[in-house]
Amino acid sequence: MAKGYRLSASTGIHKGDREYQQDQVALLSHPRLPGCVLAIVADGMGGRSGGRKASDQVMLTARQLFERYAPDSDDATTVLNQIVQESHIVIKLTAISSEQEPHSTLAAFLVNPAGDCHWVHTGDSRIYHYHGSKLVKRTMDHSYVQTLVERGELTEEEANVHPQSNILMGCLGAEDDPPVAMHFIPQLRPGDVLMACSDGVWHYFSPNELGSVLSSLSPREATEFLIEKARSRGHGGGDNLSLVIVKFEPLGS
Repeated sequence: MAKGYRLSASTGIHKGDREYQQDQVALLSHPRLPGCVLAIVADGMGGRSGGRKASDQVMLTARQLFERYAPDSDDATTVLNQIVQESHIVIKLTAISSEQEPHSTLAAFLVNPAGDCHWVHTGDSRIYHYHGSKLVKRTMDHSYVQTLVERGELTEEEANVHPQSNILMGCLGAEDDPPVAMHFIPQLRPGDVLMACSDGVWHYFSPNELGSVLSSLSPREATEFLIEKARSRGHGGGDNLSLVIVKFEPLGS
């Protein structure tokens, strides 16, 4: 198992200009397996208590399922799918006691000790995979404007400033089953960077800007810089912000 890298990581969260914090972010190290981590971002929606209840449920479900996960016998894709499906059901159940409908996005990536990585997302929280400053892949939002981009009716830049950019085509806790998109990275390499974040972060940056920040700064510095820059670019109207960055740095660096 010649991975040739070490992990450095950081999480960041800020209320932005909102009255309440409804985002949640976590970076979980496996209790029994060094080098096995789960990064997860949940952007809660639905009133003061609804959104926070929803993102809390995602975190609770993720922790419980990840603690039971054993890479030798369990399939990472199955575990990530379970996190989505079980969170969705629990959030729908909490809706009965909430004053507004609780919903949440979810973006999570699981790195195994062998160096492979699986990710899942639903909604418009994103995962980015960079190698150095070059974007390798990112998730595609389950949103109304993303469908317009895919049909060639909007550019990415136009989608970002579209008045309906916050309308989701699906997420956790909605009436219909959530849309689920998964991705597999067979082998992470030194120089790779993974970031999961809520739309309060990615909304304010181009892929090139993110690449240069993630490649040149440590995860801690990058989380602080991106939060600070998103806050200033939000001009007092910014959303909750949450992000988790994991860098795979060459050994001896």
